[in-house]
Amino acid sequence: MTARTALPPLALYVHVPWCVRKCPYCDFNSHGVGHGAVLPEAEYVEALIEDLDQDLALIEPRALRSIFIGGGTPSLLSPDAYVRLLEACEARLGFEPGIEITLEANPGTVERTRFEGYRQAGINRLSLGIQSFDDALLAELGRIHSGDDAERAVEAARAAGFYNFNLDLMHGLPGQSVEGALADIERALSLSPEHLSWYQLTLEPNTEFFSHPPRMPEEETLFDIQDEGHARLEAAGLERYEISAYARAGGLDRRARHNLNYWRFGDYLGIGAGAHGKLSRLDSDGELTATRRWKSRQPESYLKRRRDPRGFVAGQRQIERDEIGLEFLMNALRLVEGVPLELWQARTGLSNARLAAQTARARSMMLLAEDPGRIKASPRGLLFLNDLLALCESARVPLE
Repeated sequence: MTARTALPPLALYVHVPWCVRKCPYCDFNSHGVGHGAVLPEAEYVEALIEDLDQDLALIEPRALRSIFIGGGTPSLLSPDAYVRLLEACEARLGFEPGIEITLEANPGTVERTRFEGYRQAGINRLSLGIQSFDDALLAELGRIHSGDDAERAVEAARAAGFYNFNLDLMHGLPGQSVEGALADIERALSLSPEHLSWYQLTLEPNTEFFSHPPRMPEEETLFDIQDEGHARLEAAGLERYEISAYARAGGLDRRARHNLNYWRFGDYLGIGAGAHGKLSRLDSDGELTATRRWKSRQPESYLKRRRDPRGFVAGQRQIERDEIGLEFLMNALRLVEGVPLELWQARTGLSNARLAAQTARARSMMLLAEDPGRIKASPRGLLFLNDLLALCESARVPLE
């Protein structure tokens, strides 16, 4: 391994596990509570801060580059909850200049009334879970908002001072046609988003849709949706920078900084019920090791961990040397521009010779771009990303 002198950048993921209703396609750690539920907000925020303190005791602190608050539905918590949480985060770690702080929010009426308070709390980016503008499809997806609600949410976000926001939009929905998917894109474009996450619905295990699959589009339809939708988004000035993410080209860089840190194999703390983190440390020889940690999953169990000497961690494992290269590639190759070659050694501690051996077959099949300074999928490689990663995984070579 190559000696390390610096740790990767640090981000923070915060998980809020509650939502009004569990969607039938959702495999995230979310728990439906119904309308008007009284959540243990203050207790949960204090648990998050204690969770953060326990993690900090085990790592070398660095100022936070980004914070992402996901769920569940984080907009079920009040602005005051985030004032308390963000003040605690800044006091313990400090924020890099221009830190990006994102909150996932649903476009429902109650959440919209809180947008101004979230902005005043220090949140400077929203990610709105639109999924579709088609009311019939929204009902089938189990969503509790309408297409008109989505448009009103964008108006409310701008009125509250959010000039950087993401729209989450899905395609390949039950029975969806190419025309229907493109209609969703046109309605999204009419709202002039700075960022769009546009991804295909997949039927994940342990979901209602997996157990009782709806009627899904044919493969040819899915291909046409992907092809025509991508062309339309780029024609409208949204540049694809990751396999399912588009950002407004020109002017300010609106790419999601938090997600870029994941894809560049940076570090991130994960606090909250079921949250995952990846943390690096320098050993006594100055070499980098990386560990994944995850927290107690059920909200009730997580809150009980406040009084448990074991703390909030439910499990952890060190990323072994023979798998860290693949984990790096699984993230980096999602980026259209790839990553600089020197990031391979800096984030994995492995030699360039090992990278060449692991990717030789993929390169011979033209799934990797011929760029000596970058690790980057070719246009063909982006189309067949799973095949590209399978080749990299199969090419295990002895550690030097």
